[in-house]
Amino acid sequence: MLWNSLNQTVELGWDFYLPVILFVGLIALAVPVWAAIGTAAIVMLIMSGDLPLSLVGESLFTGIDAFALTAVPLFILTGDVLVRTGLSRKFLDVAEALTCFAKGGFGSATVLVCGMFAAISGSDAAGAAAVGRMTINRLVESGYPRPYACALVAAGACTGILIPPSIAYIIIGLVLGISASTLFLAALIPGLAILVSILITNIIMNRLYAYEGGGMMTMGEWLANLGKALRSGWYAFIVPGIIFYGIFSGRLTPTEAGATAVVVTIIMGFILRTLTLADFPSMLVSSAKVNGVILPIIAFSAPLAEALAIMGVPQGFVTSVTSLTDDPYLLILLMIGILIAAGCVMETTPNIVILAPILKPLADNIGMNEIQFCIMMITALGVGFITPPLGLNLFVVSGITGESILKIAARAVPFVLTMLIVVILIAYVPAVSTTLLPEIYQ
Repeated sequence: MLWNSLNQTVELGWDFYLPVILFVGLIALAVPVWAAIGTAAIVMLIMSGDLPLSLVGESLFTGIDAFALTAVPLFILTGDVLVRTGLSRKFLDVAEALTCFAKGGFGSATVLVCGMFAAISGSDAAGAAAVGRMTINRLVESGYPRPYACALVAAGACTGILIPPSIAYIIIGLVLGISASTLFLAALIPGLAILVSILITNIIMNRLYAYEGGGMMTMGEWLANLGKALRSGWYAFIVPGIIFYGIFSGRLTPTEAGATAVVVTIIMGFILRTLTLADFPSMLVSSAKVNGVILPIIAFSAPLAEALAIMGVPQGFVTSVTSLTDDPYLLILLMIGILIAAGCVMETTPNIVILAPILKPLADNIGMNEIQFCIMMITALGVGFITPPLGLNLFVVSGITGESILKIAARAVPFVLTMLIVVILIAYVPAVSTTLLPEIYQ
């Protein structure tokens, strides 16, 4: 049942609109997101007088004083170590061996290795850069047009925030007070559904345009090829095995799983002699730079979230939207549209910390399960990463290849459409995201 009984209408004035305009202007001027959020929060607090500015400093620290956030730098570091040790190439070898019998095999292998990398690093941009450098030139040699090859990698890399463990689910769990482990379990089917949708799209496009031929081999030849790849690279799957078993069995928290994965990956690098002590400074600096983008955004979002809550912005948003329509199906489509548009222009973290507290009351209003809402939100944001013309992953692959972003964006449209189908299924069919959860969440 749709709940429409808010006790009062919240009137928003310039103490809300001016900081929002200021935030948009600063983003347009390429000011770092954390600085834009912090400036908007301080201006909002000054104009509204709802909270003393003396509490801003305390909010900055309490916003990131969470054990769950420790998992973020650990997963980032694990992904970096995987690339530097060459273990990520073992994923590609196995993925290629799995798909080499079919037409469009290397394209499918590229999508699979994106999913494998996503299951460890939890980052879409990192996956797009790492997998893109390994596969795009080979995709072109296999017969794919370069813009399409870039679009394929950009789409596959979207699984970085969709297949657990994912940094995005850690953050939204922290913002909304939901267990990250529960979200990881709920995201498993939707994340794999997105991966399958990208695979099917590539197969269909390959059939239509004959980009890549397939090796005609017998079952015996395929098994021999797969066996050879597994014998030479089985050890690379120890890392995702530890993460998945540890988290989904309940034996390890996401933070503990991330720490274990870092240690195991480093040990494997030393054993294989692909990692030396000299690699550590640059490796740690690289991971720290990525983490240094995420944590300030979370920190500065805390006082902004407090100001928005006290001013009644979430309730005001619900009132405004439900005054236009009380149809739950239209309201869900509205949320999906907002999230995809937001995913086009901003990274995951600021979108989560700004939009989750505002949209969550609307989801509650139409009776949407909170777990279902979280999965829908992250998946829709993921679609935004390849939605033309501003998707983040489009810029990443354009940056590493030099290919025109408009050409890549045009080739990404089929992937956007099929991924959107999965988002709609998640939004309208709760079982997609709650099937694996205990009955209490269903």
